[in-house]
Amino acid sequence: MRTVFWEDGQLKMIDQRVLPGRFEILSFKDHKSVAWAIKEMVVRGAPAIGAAAAFGLALAGFESASSSTSDLLADLQAASNTLKSARPTAVNLAWAVERVMGVAAGVGGERSADKVRQLILAEAQRIADEDVEINKRMAEHGAKLINDGDTVIHHCNTGALATVDWGTALGVIRMAHEQGKRVHVLVDETRPRLQGARLTAWELEQYGIPYEIISDNMAGYFLKTGQVQKCFVGSDRTAANGDVANKIGTYMLALAAFDNGVPFYPVVPTSTIDLSLPHGGLIPIEERDPEEVLGLEFHGERIAPKNAKARNIAFDVTPSRLVTAIVTENGVVVPPFEVNLKKAVLGE
Repeated sequence: MRTVFWEDGQLKMIDQRVLPGRFEILSFKDHKSVAWAIKEMVVRGAPAIGAAAAFGLALAGFESASSSTSDLLADLQAASNTLKSARPTAVNLAWAVERVMGVAAGVGGERSADKVRQLILAEAQRIADEDVEINKRMAEHGAKLINDGDTVIHHCNTGALATVDWGTALGVIRMAHEQGKRVHVLVDETRPRLQGARLTAWELEQYGIPYEIISDNMAGYFLKTGQVQKCFVGSDRTAANGDVANKIGTYMLALAAFDNGVPFYPVVPTSTIDLSLPHGGLIPIEERDPEEVLGLEFHGERIAPKNAKARNIAFDVTPSRLVTAIVTENGVVVPPFEVNLKKAVLGE
């Protein structure tokens, strides 16, 4: 089953907030509720967010009562602004919305408003279908980097739940497993929302891949003692120079991997590579509600004092000097990233 899919005139998504305890599918009938779902992490992971936003724009088209193409485009533009503001770091969100808007604007006055609605829905579906194929191509390239018997560390969740289906970094691990390679995964909990412990562990169980959950601050120990051969992570936005913005804690993992000579591989669809940004310092970084940190409980009790304050930075940027290579659907990209990422994206 896909994480994000269109059915019976509605957008449906797996509610990732309640996994692994419950498996629930929510339905959405308007673009504002889709923006809410993205912000509240009903859906998460850059590719899944992009597809959800594309379908959200299709919903906006059907919401609009406009009978003229020009009025419909105005309504779609307003909806696109709402969707793009839901989460600022994941470049796929804006990329998908702008791609759908490009289709809508391209038809101009030559098509009826109803035809435009059908075209933008078809484009959203095309984005979703392409995501699955892109993930499988990345998995084929990335699986070549995994040897039989490897133990890998994985941060956050980059599996089918983070995409439309299959996954990015976890998709690479899944492909290696399906090829018959024996792979063991050390799953970072990924605090504070615990996407690793909740979501990645749940996915690995579905695939029959052996794993153990570790707290984020255990990674250095396992790397230093030679118990890990590879690190695989995803990316919400990658700058033109190879700097990688990903879930908070990725930078610390990359530092420990680099210090211990362990290869560090982000798995990144080219839609997540932002060639307009020369370096990662220009990537907008989301800061979320401190309650995600303060609300954690241990044995039913809050871990923090009642009046405690917290910071909740959602992403960090790993500098390209710590990155061994970047896996894309167009192959494994090695340094110099300023040259080779552009080739991977533009097909040069």
